[in-house]
Amino acid sequence: MTQPILDTAKEKMTKTAALLRKELAALRAGRANPQLLDRITVDYYGTPTPLNQLGNISAPEARQLVIALWDPKLIPQVEKAILKSDLGMTPANDGKIIRLVVPELNEERRKELTKLVRKSCEESKVAVRAIRRDAVEQFKKLRKSSEITEDDLKQAENDIQKVHDNAIKELDKIAADKEKEIMSV
Repeated sequence: MTQPILDTAKEKMTKTAALLRKELAALRAGRANPQLLDRITVDYYGTPTPLNQLGNISAPEARQLVIALWDPKLIPQVEKAILKSDLGMTPANDGKIIRLVVPELNEERRKELTKLVRKSCEESKVAVRAIRRDAVEQFKKLRKSSEITEDDLKQAENDIQKVHDNAIKELDKIAADKEKEIMSV
């Protein structure tokens, strides 16, 4: 009776970890990574469209991104969107493609990025705790309606706590790996 609730909670916690991974991949760690541009949207004929749907983004060198748009008329809009973003990069174009040089990270910027990593990790932990709390409430409702026994309730609470602890460890590992990547580049 409690297993579907537990499975759902575990799945949500796994998705939270995947979301954190994706969010941290978009943080600039000194190396050129096409995912850096995932958050940028461009006004494409009145519709905000993700940049990665308007052309190919590649990293031919460790410190450079190249954007080859399918519609070269969009180059000015894409450049504006990049300049407006918080990336801190200046686009250069030759009329056909846009080049972005990823600048070296200084010590101050590295510390800022580590704070961002910790903040994102903490937000993910809050989400995981909320998932655990919701599952425990569902277990208590089952107990209240006499669908499970008091012993089943205690076991279910122990099980969800184990799932929660593993998810928190996973989030900490993801954050630690990203911090290490930022500080070592």
